[in-house]
This record gives sequence, structure tokens and C-alpha cells, in this order.
Amino acid sequence: MRLSDFDFDLPPGAIAHHPVKPRDAAKLLHVTAGTLGDHIVRDLPSLLQPGDILVANNTRVIPAQLSAKRGEARIGITLDRPLADGTWQALARNAKRLRDGDRLDFDGTDLTATVAERRADGSVALRFDREGAAFSAALEQAGALALPPYIERPTGPTAEDSADYQTVFAQPDGAVAAPTAGLHFTPDLLAALDARGVKRATVTLHVGVGTFLPVRVDDVSEHKMHAERGIVTQDSADLINATRAAGGRVVAVGTTSLRLLESAASADGTLNPFVGDTDIFITPGYQFRIVDRLMTNFHLPKSTLFMLVSAFMGMERMRSAYDHAIAKGYRFFSYGDASLLERVA
Repeated sequence: MRLSDFDFDLPPGAIAHHPVKPRDAAKLLHVTAGTLGDHIVRDLPSLLQPGDILVANNTRVIPAQLSAKRGEARIGITLDRPLADGTWQALARNAKRLRDGDRLDFDGTDLTATVAERRADGSVALRFDREGAAFSAALEQAGALALPPYIERPTGPTAEDSADYQTVFAQPDGAVAAPTAGLHFTPDLLAALDARGVKRATVTLHVGVGTFLPVRVDDVSEHKMHAERGIVTQDSADLINATRAAGGRVVAVGTTSLRLLESAASADGTLNPFVGDTDIFITPGYQFRIVDRLMTNFHLPKSTLFMLVSAFMGMERMRSAYDHAIAKGYRFFSYGDASLLERVA
């Protein structure tokens, strides 16, 4: 497969720079093997069946964009993901000025970090001087949201973005980017799903800065996905397995939830507890193990996420769905509208 296979024309006006309010008033395109149905997100309970299970990513977005100094040198830092040894992987502008053991002082707080390792790809491993609640509090003072580059904010993220770019599921800190399908949910919608008899579970995938990076190779098989930290608890695995055993369908909220579920699933579709990194790259031809339905936003041309939805539904079906969405004025990307995809077996 070539990168050009996943290209399409997207009018600049289709890119959403602000979310619809209320969140569940966004459009929802229901895509099956044979039909395209125009709805709004608030209709979701009627599109699911009692006994289905909705699986959302509960990661919380952190203010990952930081400005630091090493002596007199100014260093721009974007946190990427927490590592198992307690350090943070980060991207650093002016990384060539850094050496292992250097101390960084962050603007707006007394937060400091030591460069544990500087890597050839421009990334660094940073060991901060605090962790837990104290680290989170310092980030709130020193950091800013790392909004996607296609959201226009000439003067930087706003206070409104701090609320808009966080899902109702958000709990553990760790994501650089929001799991954007989850942005459409409200307490009222969750109550309606409960009343419908739809079960709910959460998993955690801390979305990294790699989600913003373009594919730079023409041969798609040569692309290397960035790893992201994920957790599937025993309780969530048990509930999802029991739902499947009873005939319920697994509905992933977002590509991040889907990627983690597929990473943690055995070949027979059994979901296992999981703690670790995943760099799973899903392209057409992939055999899905556990996810039956996917709720997801509309993605960039030539992106790994458009490749994933093409694997889920078939390339021609997704091209038709995207053509329909563009013609009908659906809004694209993080603050845009959503689709509900019913997997082609």
C-alpha cells in the first residue's frame, strides 16, 4: 500500500476550530456495510442495543507544552509519554544544546528536571524533581495545552480550550492529545445510554505527541508508530469478556480505545489485563479480534487514523462515507463531528 492510497481532498472550511455546544449536538454519521445514516451524537443510544458495551479511554490531557531554560539557553519542551522508569519522554526544540545530566528550569514555577538521556532523534528522557499530585500542580502552572496544529490559536490555547479539550471520562493524567471521540459525551448522554441498557467500561491509553506527526514514507509498511502507554484493568477485561460471551457487541469510543483493546486481545478475542506500551499499526488487511463498532471523528488525509478506519470498514466504503460527510457539511478533526462505524466482518 502506498501513502497516496489514503489521500483525499478536504476543503479547508471543513476543519473545525471550535466544538459544537452542547457536545452531544455534533453530527453523527452511521456507517454500515450498505447504508449511510445522518444523525446527531444524542441519537447514539438508539443506534446501540441493550447488552452492548461502550469502551472509552479515560486518560486526562495534561498541559504538555513547556518552556524551560538551561543556563541562558531557551529550550521548548513537549511532553510525550511517561516511561516505566518514572522519566518522561519529551520532544525538545534546540535539543542539540542539551547534554545528559543537564538541569532544566521551567517558566512559571520552581519545577525542574534533569536530562536523563538525549537521543539521536531529538527526543529526551526527563526526570522531574517531583511526581504525583505535586507534579500535576506544577504542570498546571507552567504548561499549556499542546493543541493540534490544525486548530487555529494564534495567541495560544484559551481558557475555554482547557475545558473543551477534556472528555467527561478523564481521570488519570498522562495524555498530550485528547481521545477526541470522547469529547462528544455528556452526563445526560451517559444517563441515556445507561437507561438503554448499554454497559460501560474504561481503559487508559495516554495519547502521545506522535499522534500529530505525519507519515513520511511512501510505502506504508515502512512507517513506525510511536509507542503509547496503556492500561486495561482486570475489572474492565472481565466485564468486556462477559459482555461478549453474552452476545453483546464491543463499541470502542475512539481509535485510541480500539488500538489498546486490540493490543490486549488474544487471537480468540479474549481480552487480557494489560499494562505497558503499544505501537500497534492497523492498516487494511488487519484481522480485528474484539472490537465490533467504532465511534470516531473524521481524520486527516494520509493519516494512520484514516488507515485504521479503512481497515475497519474497507477503503471504498470509507471513501464513500468521507465524500458524503464533506458534501453534507460535517466538521473534521479533533473538534469536529463523529461517525459510528459498524465493522464489516
